[in-house]
Amino acid sequence: MRSFIKVLSHETGEEEIDLDLNDLSTGNIASSREWVEAGLGFDISELSHDQIDVLRPYAYSHISRQLCEPGYHKTHDAYTHASTGEPLFPLEATAGVLYIVRNPLDVAVSFAGHMNCTFDESIASMSKQDFAFCGKPFGIANQLRQRLLDWSAHVESWLDSGLPIQVVRYEEMRQKPLETFTAVAKYLGLPCDQVAISNAIALCDFDRLKEKEKQTGFREKPAKAKAFFRKGIVGDWRSSLTADQAKAVLSDHGRVMERLGYTAEL
Repeated sequence: MRSFIKVLSHETGEEEIDLDLNDLSTGNIASSREWVEAGLGFDISELSHDQIDVLRPYAYSHISRQLCEPGYHKTHDAYTHASTGEPLFPLEATAGVLYIVRNPLDVAVSFAGHMNCTFDESIASMSKQDFAFCGKPFGIANQLRQRLLDWSAHVESWLDSGLPIQVVRYEEMRQKPLETFTAVAKYLGLPCDQVAISNAIALCDFDRLKEKEKQTGFREKPAKAKAFFRKGIVGDWRSSLTADQAKAVLSDHGRVMERLGYTAEL
C-alpha cells in the first residue's frame, strides 16, 4: 500500500519507474520517536511510555497545523486513549483513516514469520489484551511504544473510533486490485487515472516487491525474520495451521471475523 501511495503521489505512474523499496517516503511512521520529539520541540527520552502517550496527541496536532498538503502516516497502534482521556490520534489532526485488515487466520501464519516464532506463539500474541511493540520499560528505541491490544480489539478500536474511515481488506487488494486501489486513490485524494493506477499496481505487485527485497534488502525487515515479503497468499492458513490452531483463532476472534465477513468465506 505504501509503495502504491508513493508511486501515485510522487511519481508519474509510468512503467519505467524504478521504485526504491527503501525510500518510500510516504511520511513518518506515527510511532517515530524523532518525529514526535520534533513535533513537541523537546527530548522525551526520560519520560515513561504513559507520559509520552499523553504528549503524542499534541505533537500530531502541532505537526498537522504546519502541513501544506496531506501526509500519509503508517501506524501499528490501536486507537487508544492516553491516561487523560485524550485520543492518541486527535480528530483535528486526522483527515481520515485507511484501515487495512486481513483474515486473522492468515495473520497468524504471516505474523509468525514476521516475528520468527511458532504459530502457537503467534496465535497467543494475537489474543493478548495488552500486546504492544517497543513496550519494554528499559532502553530507548527509535520507535515509541505501540499498543496493539489483541487482534479483535485493534480492529474494533478503529472501526468504532468515530474517525472518517475506509476499510480495505487485504484479500481484495490481491483479488480485485484495480477496483480496490482505485477506491483507495479516490479516498486518499490521489490521481484516479486508470492507466496510472494500473501501472502503479504493476510496479507494487507483491512478487515484484519480494524480488526487490532479495536484490536490495528492506530496512524495515525485523532482524529475526528471514524476509519481510514472505508469501502474500490468501488462504495460506489452510495448508499451514492445524485444525486446533484454526479453532483457537476462531474462538478468540470469531465475532469480529463475522463483522468483517470472514466467517462466511470459511
